[in-house]
Amino acid sequence: MNHAIPRALKKASIALLVSAALSGAALAASSPELKAIQDELDAMKEKLDLTLDMLESQSGKSTQSGGHGHGSSGKTTIGGYGELHYNYLENQKAGSDDKKEIDFHRFILFIGHDFSDSIRLFAELEVEHSQAGEGKKGGEVAMEQAYLEFDLTPNMVSRAGILLVPIGIINETHEPPTFYGVERNPVENKIIPSTWREGGVSISGRLNAGLSYDLALHSGLGTTAGDDYSVRSGRKAVRQAPAEDPAVTARIKWSGMPGLEFGAAIQQQSDIDQSTDSTAGSATLLEAHVIWSRGPMSARALYATWDLSGSGPAAVGADEQTGWYVEPAYKLTPKLGMFARYNQWDNQAGDSTDSKYTQTNIGASYWPHPDVVIKADYQMQDVPSGKNEYEGINLGVGYQF
Repeated sequence: MNHAIPRALKKASIALLVSAALSGAALAASSPELKAIQDELDAMKEKLDLTLDMLESQSGKSTQSGGHGHGSSGKTTIGGYGELHYNYLENQKAGSDDKKEIDFHRFILFIGHDFSDSIRLFAELEVEHSQAGEGKKGGEVAMEQAYLEFDLTPNMVSRAGILLVPIGIINETHEPPTFYGVERNPVENKIIPSTWREGGVSISGRLNAGLSYDLALHSGLGTTAGDDYSVRSGRKAVRQAPAEDPAVTARIKWSGMPGLEFGAAIQQQSDIDQSTDSTAGSATLLEAHVIWSRGPMSARALYATWDLSGSGPAAVGADEQTGWYVEPAYKLTPKLGMFARYNQWDNQAGDSTDSKYTQTNIGASYWPHPDVVIKADYQMQDVPSGKNEYEGINLGVGYQF
C-alpha cells in the first residue's frame, strides 16, 4: 500500500501554513518587518517543495518493487495457467476400477521480473490436483521453473536455475490453449517425462535462416530397478536431487518457412541411476519432431527413443524405451477445431514380450477467447495383457494469462 500523502493535499497544507504565518505576522509587525518575514517564509516553502518531491520519488520506487524494500527498480509481471479435467473412463480389464473423476489437475502462477534490459527472472509455482500435504494422495506443490536469464549478445541468452529440459513439443509449451486433447499426449509423458525440469545452466541462440539451438548442462534422472528403470519415475524435480552424474542436452530447431518447424534433440547421461545400481549405466535419448500448419489445417508428429546400458535395464527390456505419435487437426472456424491423434509407446521395448501401448484420441477444442479453451475427446486404448485399459470420454476447460 502507498502511504504517501497526495500531492494536492500537501500543497494545500503548506499554503495554509504560510497564510497563517503571514496573517499572524501582519498583526505584530510593520511593513518592512513583514516583507522580511515573507521572504524567509517563501524560502522555507521552496525547501519544503523540494523535500516533498524527493519523498514522492522514493515512494514511487517503493511501490514499484512491492513496497517491501526488496528492490528499487525493474518491472514485474504476473501470469499463469490452469485446467480442470473430467474423466469418464471405463477399465476394460475385468475386475478393475474405472476412472470416473473430476480433478483440478494443475494451477500455475507465473512471476517474471526484469531487473534490467539484459537480466530477468522467470518463475512458475505449481499446485497439482488442487491440494497437497500429508495423506493428500496425488497432490503436489512444486516449482515448475525458476531461472535467471542473461542476454549475452542480441542473439544469445544464458539461463541458470530450474529449467524445463529443451526436448519435444510440449515440455516447454504446455499451456492448455496451446495443444489439442484434454490430457497431454502419453508419449510426451511416458517417454519424454513432461513436465520435465532439472537444475542447471543453458545457452540458447538464434542463427540465420530460422535456425536456433539450445545447449544445457543439468541434473539427470535417477531411475531404479524397483520401477523397472522407467524414465518417468526417475524425475527428481530438483528436490535435493542427486548430482553424481549430470546430463547434457542439445537441441536444434528450424522454422525458416512460415507454418513449419523441424526439431531434433539428444540427451546423454553417464549413469541414469546416479551410481546407485552397478547393473545400470549410461543413457541416451534421441528425439525428433515436426509441426506444420497451413490455413485451417495443421499436424504434429514426434518420435523419441531411449537407449539404456547395463544388464539391469536389459533384464526387464528397459534398455530400449520408445514412442511416437501423429496428430492431424482442422479448424472448422477460427474458434472451433477438430483433431485425431494416434499414440504408441513402450517402456520395455528391449525384450520380446508384448509391452506396447497404443492410444487413439478423437475430439475437439473450442476457444471462446484465444487464452481460454473448452475441450472434449474420446479415448481408446490397446494395452499389454493384464494391464489397465481405459476407454471413454475426457472433458476439460483451461486458460492462460
